[in-house]
Amino acid sequence: MPLPTVLPPALFVTGTDTEIGKTAASTALLHALRRRGLRAVGMKPVASGSHDLGEGLRNDDALALQAASDPVPAYADLNPYALRQPLAPELAAAEDGVQVQLAPIVAAFERLRATADTVVVEGVGGWMAPLSADLDQLDLVRALRLPVVLVVGLRLGCVNHARLTAQSLQAAGVECLGWIGNHIDPAMQRQDENMATLVQRLPMPCWGRLPHLPGADCAQLGTHLRDA
Repeated sequence: MPLPTVLPPALFVTGTDTEIGKTAASTALLHALRRRGLRAVGMKPVASGSHDLGEGLRNDDALALQAASDPVPAYADLNPYALRQPLAPELAAAEDGVQVQLAPIVAAFERLRATADTVVVEGVGGWMAPLSADLDQLDLVRALRLPVVLVVGLRLGCVNHARLTAQSLQAAGVECLGWIGNHIDPAMQRQDENMATLVQRLPMPCWGRLPHLPGADCAQLGTHLRDA
């Protein structure tokens, strides 16, 4: 289950739900790319649940992407929309009196692209979580012309969630390069059998399987995304 030898200059990481490890997979990807000698930079266009550290609002997931990046990007480019409340992005933006728009995200993305060989763009929540009343993550993927990598949170129900998300991506005409399994429930029964079912049923290749390692270094997680 290796990473492809050649990857596009940017990709979008989405998930089957919220809290299923998109950031863990994204930072692991950044380190795997850096092991190849590439300049790899993360981006979190919209982040819910941010706090003020004295230099403006900061989000923990975005900071993790920044720490895993080389070169290290400006925070404002990495995370154009840092929203205070840990809510669905549309609700969090409304709470802050903000409307998420594509233009600032596209401009920040282009600045990041100018500094890196690869940009790993992490979505927010699950694939179908809207960004605003009239903006979906699909619109962002199309505006940035990105292929997608799907993170599957390995827990009870993951086969259903993964297949539904894959069907939605296919129906929208989105190119899905691969998927990454992430063990978020160490008590999950029949883990190997569930992985085998996902490998058989999902229409894209598996890039790796991240173990349940709370607090693990993202460089260590990156070793579980094996090169071909």
